[in-house]
Amino acid sequence: MFIGGFLASIQALHIPDGFLSLPISIVGWILTAIALAIAIRNAQQLFDERLVPLAGIMAAFIFAGQMINFPVAGGTSGHLIGATLAAIVLGPWMGLLAMTAVVSLQALLFQDGGLIVMGANILVMGVVPGLIGYGLYRLVAGRSRTVKLASAAIAAWLSVMAAALVTALFLGFSGTSSLAVAVTAMLGIHALIGIGEALITVAALSFIMNTRPQLLEASARAASRGWAVAGLVISFAVVLLAPFASGLPDGLEWVAGQQAFLDAAQDAPYQLLPDYTIPLLGETALSTILAGAVGVFVVAVIMIGLGRLLTRRLETGD
Repeated sequence: MFIGGFLASIQALHIPDGFLSLPISIVGWILTAIALAIAIRNAQQLFDERLVPLAGIMAAFIFAGQMINFPVAGGTSGHLIGATLAAIVLGPWMGLLAMTAVVSLQALLFQDGGLIVMGANILVMGVVPGLIGYGLYRLVAGRSRTVKLASAAIAAWLSVMAAALVTALFLGFSGTSSLAVAVTAMLGIHALIGIGEALITVAALSFIMNTRPQLLEASARAASRGWAVAGLVISFAVVLLAPFASGLPDGLEWVAGQQAFLDAAQDAPYQLLPDYTIPLLGETALSTILAGAVGVFVVAVIMIGLGRLLTRRLETGD
C-alpha cells in the first residue's frame, strides 16, 4: 500500500501527451527553441567555466528534488520546480539549460512528461518560472541577506503561479478544459504548492549563503572540488527520501481528475525506466531509489558536458 501510493504520486509530474493539442504543442516547441537559442548564446558569453561542476550539481539536485512530492491542503500534493533556484545560483541562461536537461531526461529516460509536449514542459517548468523568478530576485540584488531571502521566496512563489497560468492557458486553448475553469483551478491549487517551492528555495539559498556565499556573487564565483563532491552527495541523499513522498495527486493531476480529462493522457511509445523504477526490480522503494540515483548521475554528467562544451566554444571563438 505504501509503495503503491508512492508510485502513484510520481506518475504525473509533468504534462503528458494528450493534454495539449498539436498546434499548442508546436507553439510550445517554437517558444522554447527561441528561448534556448538565446540561452545558449548568452551562456557562451557570460558563463564562468569555474561553475561547470556547480551546473551539474544544481541540475542533479533539482532532478532529485522533483521526485519528492509534499502534501498540501485539499487532498493534493506538490513538488519542487527549481527554476528560480537554478537561475539565482547559475544565472538565468545556464539555469534555463539546467532545467532543460532535467525536464528532457525525465521525459526521455523515465517517461515522465510527453515527448510531443516536451517543448511546452520545458517552457512552463524552465523558461517561464526561471526568467520571472530571476528577474524578481534581481530587483533587490546587493541588499541584506534577509531581504534577498524574502525576495527569493516571493519570486519562487510567483514563478510557480506563472507556470500554472501558462499551463492553464495551454489547456484552455487546446480545448482540453474550459479556459476559465482551468485558470481558476490551476492557480488555486498552485497558490498552495508555491508556498512549498518558496520554502525549499529559501532553505537551499540559506544553506549556500552559510557554506559557500561566493557562489551567489557574480564577481567572485568559484566552485571547489570539495563543494562539488558535497553537492553531489546531497543530491544522492535527497533521492533516498523518495519512498517517503506523498501519495496524493500533484497539482496538474488533481485538476485533470476534477475536470475529467485525466483519461486523455497518452502512454509513452516506449519504456526505459518508467515511473522512476528499475524494471527488473519491480515497483519497490529500492527500485525507485536506484532509478533516481541513475537520473542524478546522468543529468549531472549532461550538464557538466554541456558547460564544458559552451566554455570551450567560447575559448576557440566558434
